[in-house]
Amino acid sequence: MPKGHAGAKNKAADSFLSVGKVVIMLRGRYAGRKAVIVDLDKPSTEKGGRPFPSAFVAGCDKYPLKVTATMSKKKIARRSKIKPFLKHINLQHVMPTRYELALPGLEKSYPAADANNKDTIASRTTSRIAYKKALEGIYNARTNKWFFTKLRF
Repeated sequence: MPKGHAGAKNKAADSFLSVGKVVIMLRGRYAGRKAVIVDLDKPSTEKGGRPFPSAFVAGCDKYPLKVTATMSKKKIARRSKIKPFLKHINLQHVMPTRYELALPGLEKSYPAADANNKDTIASRTTSRIAYKKALEGIYNARTNKWFFTKLRF
């Protein structure tokens, strides 16, 4: 393959992008948000497939707010809520970081596709709720603090 060929770039991308790697979204509605790779997909030539290497990611759409020791438990619970997003994204549109985040039990838990490769609204909703609970559990355990803070730029 020629040096500047796109295929060479994609091969190199596979070496450091893995399930659990934290990435920063670069394009679209969630640009600047942090996400974690849940599943990696290879390019597909079949109908309805993605002709580019992609990943299914889960991230924070709304980050939790600052909490202090003087706040009541009710206020802390309210401010510790996370709004997640789930998205299939081209690997060209993410920037990997040095961090990793484990989402136990949710590696393959994403919206199920029917025969027409369309995921149903019910499966998307249940998946989003599952990821919300997992992310809030990690946040409440006070691990991976960096993942739950806004990027300042």
